[in-house]
Amino acid sequence: MEKQDGITLIEKVIDKDNLERAMIKVRKNKGAPGVDGLTVYQLEGHMKRYYPHLIRKLKDGSYQPQPVRRVSIPKSDGTKRLLGIPSVLDRVVQQAILQVIDPIIDPQLSDNSYGFRKGRNAHQAIQKAEQYYKEGYRVVVDYDLKSYFDTIHHQKLRANLEWFIQDKIVLKLIWKFLKSGILDKDSYIETDTGAP
Repeated sequence: MEKQDGITLIEKVIDKDNLERAMIKVRKNKGAPGVDGLTVYQLEGHMKRYYPHLIRKLKDGSYQPQPVRRVSIPKSDGTKRLLGIPSVLDRVVQQAILQVIDPIIDPQLSDNSYGFRKGRNAHQAIQKAEQYYKEGYRVVVDYDLKSYFDTIHHQKLRANLEWFIQDKIVLKLIWKFLKSGILDKDSYIETDTGAP
């Protein structure tokens, strides 16, 4: 199991301060409840009651994420966009994992990648394109991968994550989130691709 500063990654995930920051972030983002109906406003009380149980399940690898709740959102062109809404508690655990693995993985990514990265945004991408233009470059490539998060190949993602993360409990937990499935009304749908 990977140790940094003598501490395994799962120990960093379940650290009280890390989980507290994750809970605050989830509460701040608001969002609809998942399949269990728990709201962000009920989260703090739920965490107080469930905390020892949650820590034990995360540490021993027995935590089981709930399926995401599928909802459809109308788009401006008349079509619908399908969203998967994880339970509030699953969002806290996902955020706690992100807070631990992001500092490990992000420095390895391209400096020219701006999407979905902490401290990076479209404005910075435009500034970088302008800088390259001033340096004489005349071609800018803008990638927008359609439905990317719905089509992520699980095995390829797993192989890439294993390159950065050796903590088997954290890897297993991420895998469980990917495989937790979708609840669409009363129908359960297994997931082989995509990320919640």
